Amino acid sequence: MRLSLIPHWLTWRKAALLLVISFWLPVFAILGSDFWVRRSSRHCHTSVETVPFTPVALVLGCSPKIGGRPNIFFNHRIDAAVALHRAGRVKAFIVSGDNGSKDYDEPTVMKEALVAQGVPEAAIYCDYAGFRTLDSVVRAQSIFGQSRFIVVSQHFHNERAIFLARRRGLDAVGFDAADVSRSMAPMTYLREYLARVQAVLDVTLLQTRPKFDGPPVMITQTAAP
Repeated sequence: MRLSLIPHWLTWRKAALLLVISFWLPVFAILGSDFWVRRSSRHCHTSVETVPFTPVALVLGCSPKIGGRPNIFFNHRIDAAVALHRAGRVKAFIVSGDNGSKDYDEPTVMKEALVAQGVPEAAIYCDYAGFRTLDSVVRAQSIFGQSRFIVVSQHFHNERAIFLARRRGLDAVGFDAADVSRSMAPMTYLREYLARVQAVLDVTLLQTRPKFDGPPVMITQTAAP
């Protein structure tokens, strides 16, 4: 007796159809999510002159070093935040990043970098539970009380952060830090496609919440100039 390689109920035609669907469904998910998130680019600014005055800016964290070398993404984000401060576009900063262990503390390093370039320490608030972009964006409102803020990161990252924020009714705009060449960080840009799929799932099917809650933090530097 010859054993069939596929169940009796699954014809070759159905098997081929399932194979096609299993290939194209992820492709459509990636392309569709990318298109949806890219629409947030109209809320991104590349010049401090066009950024509206907003009391608070949210600086998204990343590792200050990669393999012992300076992380250019990090340096550019700090430079962009300092530019906002010097132009008088913001009064205070939330620096949000990963502090998953005592040996890894993105917010503190960001704060120190800003202070070293003349930003007053009292105007910088650390969010130590910004483990994901979603966490940073949602906690800016739920913990720090900001429903309107500027997001500071690279353009591709700002698009996703603003998408997440505006899907939650927050009035967020982006100030784009200088980009890093794709040839220098190819995996970062490739991972972004999957991160966009996750972002769409988070705000549609999953309704994801930040990993940690916490007591409210009042930001006092909120008066317009």
